[in-house]
Amino acid sequence: MSDTPKFTPSRRQFLAGAAVATGAAATGKLVHAQAAGPDPLITELQPWQQYLGDGVDARPYGMPSQYEAHVVRRNVSWLTADSVSSVNFTPLHELDGIITPNGLCFERHHAGIAEIPPGEHRLMINGLVDNPLVFTMEDLMRFPRENRVYFLECAANTGMEWRGAQLNGVQFTHGMIHNVVYTGVPLRLLLEEAGVRGNAAWILPEGADASAMTRSIPLEKAMDDCLVAFKMNGEALRPEQGYPVRLVVPGWEGNMWVKWLRRIEVGDQPWHHREETSKYTDLLEHGSARRFTWEMDAKSVITNPSPQAPITHGPGPTVLTGVAWSGRGTIPRVDVTIDGGITWHQARMSGPSFDKSMHRFYYEFDWDGRPLLLQSRAHDSTGYVQPTKDQLRMVRGENSIYHNNGIQTWAVNENGEAENVEIG
Repeated sequence: MSDTPKFTPSRRQFLAGAAVATGAAATGKLVHAQAAGPDPLITELQPWQQYLGDGVDARPYGMPSQYEAHVVRRNVSWLTADSVSSVNFTPLHELDGIITPNGLCFERHHAGIAEIPPGEHRLMINGLVDNPLVFTMEDLMRFPRENRVYFLECAANTGMEWRGAQLNGVQFTHGMIHNVVYTGVPLRLLLEEAGVRGNAAWILPEGADASAMTRSIPLEKAMDDCLVAFKMNGEALRPEQGYPVRLVVPGWEGNMWVKWLRRIEVGDQPWHHREETSKYTDLLEHGSARRFTWEMDAKSVITNPSPQAPITHGPGPTVLTGVAWSGRGTIPRVDVTIDGGITWHQARMSGPSFDKSMHRFYYEFDWDGRPLLLQSRAHDSTGYVQPTKDQLRMVRGENSIYHNNGIQTWAVNENGEAENVEIG
């Protein structure tokens, strides 16, 4: 798999040799096994049918099958000078449904993983409060808790694609995202316990890692839906995800979801620290920058077929699938095209539809073996429609990194191989 820049064929060149495939759902075609002679995998006993396997105590913490060892997070070595302050990517092309397994949730660190004994961790609330407080983990566990399904997306997800198609794999273009069930205490309960003063308007969460990550968050958001979370998908947070406790800021960029949360200061104005001035602001074409662009806009991507998940079965019934999400609500509809936008089809949504969560979509069609141009376009519950990359660039130029939610294109050739391209 390559992560080098790829050439971008023109839409006219591609469509000169492309044809529209017909929908399998409309024709009622099904997939049938080919008629063949005796298959020894059926007619003969296999090793796993003849010997006893491991007992229940052999794997006290369950692990994936050895045949799924390739399904892992991966980094791009040239993105950063050192992996301690870097990112790795969720293998979206290997997943289905909407929940990301804990071991595959992407990581973003600014000073490596902090390994903190839970009995020695403390969370302090200070600043514009009546009663500055310090909570132990045992204290936090005594508050009412909630379970919520949310996506977490880095603001830089797809950021390398601003100037054109770069990374040849959905894991690398869109893999700075995961979607899990968080269990935690509503932040408002902790702030109410401390007694927020009338002139308070902002909070500053701080992490306990060596980078001392901080971000300014409006008090209104903190009192709305933020969680102080200690579990994900039912088990304790993984160390790389902020164990023993992290902040959850639903629908907003991942840099604000402070891990290893140790302190929350309450103030009357934003602090304008590094991560909200020189970083995580949107640089526009003429050098000025947008600030406070926290919400993640509606976005989608086709995960299969894609460069890391080519079509291997040849022409015939084919399943296209992907994910969509919005920081402002749900995703009631996703459109897909297999001919570069000449015709659009409404995808089939499947699975639960939660606020500020991933949504899974499918489109089944009968591939005729000719080239395809695959795109998806999300509609969120506010009426917002995912834009093309050119539409984004018309507003923001090409100097940006963050908040690229433009439509992604995969070109599939006659052999079923996919490539990251752009079409005008």
